[in-house]
Amino acid sequence: MTVPSWVADSIFYQIFPDRFANGDISNDPPNVQPWDSSPTNWGFHGGDFRGILQHFDHLLNLGITAIYLNPIFHSSSNHRYNTFDYFKIDPKLGDMNDFQNFLDLAHRNNIHVLLDGVFNHCGRGFFAFNDLLENEKHSAYKDWFHTSTFPLDAFSPGDAINYEAWWKLKSLPKFNTNNLQVRKFLLDVSRYWIERGIDGWRLDVPNEIDDDSFWEEFREIVLRTNKDAYLLGEIWTADPRWVNEKHFDGLMNYPLRETFLNLIQVGEAGLLDFVRSVEELISIYPHENTYSMYNFLGTHDTERLFTKVGFNTLKAKLAFLLLFSIPGVPSIYYGDEVGLQGEKDPDCRRTFSWDQSTWNLELYYWVQSLVSLRKKFVALRHGDFGSIFLDKSKGIYAFSRGIENEKILVVMNVTENRQQVKIPVSVLGWQDGRRVTDIFTNHNTNINGNLVSIDLLPWSGTWIS
Repeated sequence: MTVPSWVADSIFYQIFPDRFANGDISNDPPNVQPWDSSPTNWGFHGGDFRGILQHFDHLLNLGITAIYLNPIFHSSSNHRYNTFDYFKIDPKLGDMNDFQNFLDLAHRNNIHVLLDGVFNHCGRGFFAFNDLLENEKHSAYKDWFHTSTFPLDAFSPGDAINYEAWWKLKSLPKFNTNNLQVRKFLLDVSRYWIERGIDGWRLDVPNEIDDDSFWEEFREIVLRTNKDAYLLGEIWTADPRWVNEKHFDGLMNYPLRETFLNLIQVGEAGLLDFVRSVEELISIYPHENTYSMYNFLGTHDTERLFTKVGFNTLKAKLAFLLLFSIPGVPSIYYGDEVGLQGEKDPDCRRTFSWDQSTWNLELYYWVQSLVSLRKKFVALRHGDFGSIFLDKSKGIYAFSRGIENEKILVVMNVTENRQQVKIPVSVLGWQDGRRVTDIFTNHNTNINGNLVSIDLLPWSGTWIS
């Protein structure tokens, strides 16, 4: 299998559309929430495509090269995972012209766009399920879903009982993808938006459609339409079964996020587990898929990074350094670059503040520099990974990224103490007397013997070349 060549060179930015920016108040619902109010499961804050367009300079200044959008199709919820119409932009976000303007602007700036594909389930307002509610056993769409008895109990409190739904939520009836009409419909959706110009799909809960033939056909249709489309699966575990020519190019790398944040939280006590976990996650997938994994520190389903690290800027910066150092595609969840806070869903879906006085500028400029440097150094995007040095007692770990003559030494300190360390570098081919540079500070030093001396502040890391 061949992964699209652009993927490994990307830096993604994830946008939850209702919460990024409100650019057109005319499409706000009458009960729109104040922009800076606390998020709820039911409230809308007015974010839309024109808001993204008006603040596109923020994305360009940050330097990202790809965008993943949470669902944008017509539905009744702010998260839009309960789709009503797969061929229509939700009116609260704008219309097809607004979407096309966004897509065109992205492409003019060499930014790829992924849409969220929710093909396991739909919303109660979806035409086929609505027909089923009205006509019950006489509905032409009865076999589009998994039903048992009628009438369907779709609105009273409690779990879905007489039809299958995602996590038994009545608002999310599950498709019967064994039905050929359902398959054709969903595959037509996948092709339609690729034809409109999107660059791939992030597939929501694809393991719920545990059917190789469906995903093989899905992949074939998408790639026939655009051979460079990226297919990303939302799989929460490390599982090579989902990465091959019948499934996806990469997975949302939740295990790596857990590994990163566990280390940041427990420090040197978790260093050995961190090293073992990273080495395993890098080795279990084919090379090109490892470098196309979607790596992140937060999403719309997790606690915010800054909250998770106890509002500690040093720890947040170190987490981002790791994210941009490890093989795979780094992704920034909107607002994490400025220290946006939030507990689990729905609190992790707070609105972006456009008042820069509220931003953590130290973190923002750090992320901006990481993006720029990752673009500059091919080794950080395509280089081989190799563990170099581990001192658990001092909380020091070093690894390398290297391709041809370009080598990057990554060194980190996961303790509260400043550490002066000497790292052996002969494995990198760096000989006695060679002059090397700290990429962040431009400080030069010489290799002495086979060792490079590095001074690390608490909870910090650096790149040496």
